[in-house]
Amino acid sequence: MKTIVICSGGLDSVTLADKIAAEHSLVGLVSFDYGQRHRKELDFAARAARRLGVKHDIIDMRGIGASLTGSALTDDVDVPDGHYAEETMRITVVPNRNAIMLTIAFGIAAARGADAVATAVHGGDHFIYPDCRPAFTEAFEAMQKQALDGYADVSLYTPFVRVPKSAIVEEGARLGTDFAQTWSCYKGGENHCGRCGTCVERREAFDLAGVTDPTVYDDPDFWKAAVEKAR
Repeated sequence: MKTIVICSGGLDSVTLADKIAAEHSLVGLVSFDYGQRHRKELDFAARAARRLGVKHDIIDMRGIGASLTGSALTDDVDVPDGHYAEETMRITVVPNRNAIMLTIAFGIAAARGADAVATAVHGGDHFIYPDCRPAFTEAFEAMQKQALDGYADVSLYTPFVRVPKSAIVEEGARLGTDFAQTWSCYKGGENHCGRCGTCVERREAFDLAGVTDPTVYDDPDFWKAAVEKAR
């Protein structure tokens, strides 16, 4: 299965790229600059592409992203600290982001003769992000079958959509993913902050998986209180 992976440079998508490279045929990584607060994650996606020896496309969506206002990931709004299960994390939603990215990736896949587009949405994203849920990914794939009917047959591959992030850590450990060469933090500092939703989720996932976390966090213990509060 010739597959293009949507890769942010984060733990989930880099692990997915390693999984595709090991089990299928990885033909490229596609990343998106949608005007996010920092481009640091894109550097990690580029590193993954170089390591895997595949083409890496960065699609400039800044013009579109400028209209998708109201998110802490794109606007001058503070990124909240805490667990993803908290209502405050809804400020990190970028409306329709995944639908837009997937549409572009499917067009690229069709043009290049790929069989699938893979994205690393997972079960832990369901509470906050509607475009990470199985109902969305299934509907999107059905829509694309119609959009490309008679021209290309591209599937949507989402192996993590029903599993928690800890399962992705376990899979990455099995595959030998270099977790230190992935970036999750929304704040884009020198190190992972350890306090934003994605840092808390990342640290908790390693703990649940029983895998050593190589990440350097500015606040390495905050996650414990955040997880307890969210229960």
